[in-house]
Amino acid sequence: MTVVEVFADITCPFTHVGLPRVATRLADADSSIILRVRAWPLEWVNGSPLEPGPVADKAAVLRAGLGIEQFSGLDLNSWPSTTIPALNLAAAAHDIGPEVGLVVGRELRDALFEGGRDISDPDVLGDIAARHGLPEPGTEPSQSVLDDYAEGKRRGVRGSPDFFVGDDEFFCPALDLGHDRAGSLTAQFDVAGLDAFISQVIADSATFSGGPTS
Repeated sequence: MTVVEVFADITCPFTHVGLPRVATRLADADSSIILRVRAWPLEWVNGSPLEPGPVADKAAVLRAGLGIEQFSGLDLNSWPSTTIPALNLAAAAHDIGPEVGLVVGRELRDALFEGGRDISDPDVLGDIAARHGLPEPGTEPSQSVLDDYAEGKRRGVRGSPDFFVGDDEFFCPALDLGHDRAGSLTAQFDVAGLDAFISQVIADSATFSGGPTS
């Protein structure tokens, strides 16, 4: 069994677009591969929660550059004051199983970016928790979130989403993110990068199982 770990934040627009694509490709490649999403609270990394304006600007670049319809429901007036309770809920879901964790994480991001809901609101989190038989998350970071953050710092996580396959790191392999001459963000799908990432996962999986690597 191969475990792919990804450190990610709920409010990261790159994760909202990139993580589902990686998850789908991994599931199509080998259903036995486990994708474990670990908390990477950008509000701790940066010293404060992400500001909604710059996130909306990044979302606009992603929509235009990738030709996608995502972020259609983003409401800057409902931007969360903190991600910690949402990360607590996602971590609790992963404690049940990776599939539940992925579903709850996606519901949280969809609620924020597509539904315009405040994912720091206890009622919003309570609705999602109830659908999956989970307790409502607390406001203080859970031990799982604290452990994930400490492990991410130890590994030198560069941002969200940052994937690890054994000792190999892949930052946001589904997207090619850069800047133009004026310093503005650019984005396109990284087909070659995602293929290379999937190939590395499959190679690691074959090595672990004792099978051929080519």
